[in-house]
Amino acid sequence: MWRETIVTEGPYDFARVLSRLSLDPVITLNIDEKFVKVPLVIEDKPYVINVQAVGSITNPCFEISGIDERVKEQALKRITKIFQFNFLLHTLVMHFQETNIAEIFQQHAGTPLVLEFDPYSCLMKCIIHQQLNLAFAHKLTERFVKTFGYQVDDVWFYPRPKTVAALQYDDLKALQFSGRKAEYVIDTSRLIAEGKLNIAELDMLSDEEIMKKLIKIRGLGPWTVQSLLLSGLGRPNLFPKADIGIQNAIKKHFKLEKKPTAEEMDQYSKRWEPYLSYATLYLWRSIE
Repeated sequence: MWRETIVTEGPYDFARVLSRLSLDPVITLNIDEKFVKVPLVIEDKPYVINVQAVGSITNPCFEISGIDERVKEQALKRITKIFQFNFLLHTLVMHFQETNIAEIFQQHAGTPLVLEFDPYSCLMKCIIHQQLNLAFAHKLTERFVKTFGYQVDDVWFYPRPKTVAALQYDDLKALQFSGRKAEYVIDTSRLIAEGKLNIAELDMLSDEEIMKKLIKIRGLGPWTVQSLLLSGLGRPNLFPKADIGIQNAIKKHFKLEKKPTAEEMDQYSKRWEPYLSYATLYLWRSIE
């Protein structure tokens, strides 16, 4: 089994990473021992990669270990992107220190934007989470993964597109999916399985191109596409103004009597670019 050490610049608070990941019942981690097991599919084979913090917030160091030397480089590249080890978080401190949310960035300093483990599972999760409260959304996702996914070394993998494409709508409705949500999940997976939608190619497109491409697919609205861009592809400048959590965080922080309008959100966020995605993350953290 290969083992590699990654050192990055602080601050990087892995405890906060694990705390947020622990909200997802599908993910295998240990907060006390500071590790998370990441399910990756590389060259159509499943691998479990262990990511463990062995440094501190100010001097972050991570031990990465897996099961196959042959795919080490690909795995390290994916892990680096997922955990944003190559993004210097002190950049955010400098950028936001003179903005109207400087206090939030001080309180949550060292919190990275950690991505979902692969774009397809992110897309499925985004569809499932549409218009649901977070607790039920996680429960529905867990049922989906544990019914149709699979395990490697006790770590859960999302089902692959061809598996979901072969399902009937009633298979998901039996898990308490609504009829439309079942259609969106299965129909989108069929497009991917049939090669009509190439998830892997999305990373090469701009935010605008991805939005234009995906918005045509039934069930993929602006919120879902923005969520994929932010949480699946790690685009740094996304601000999902329709997200209820963001609206509530802005209402709380600016002591508003009611939720802000889209125009008000534009005004508040003027100086947050080009890191709107991080502003989004830190606003979420401020109310979690």
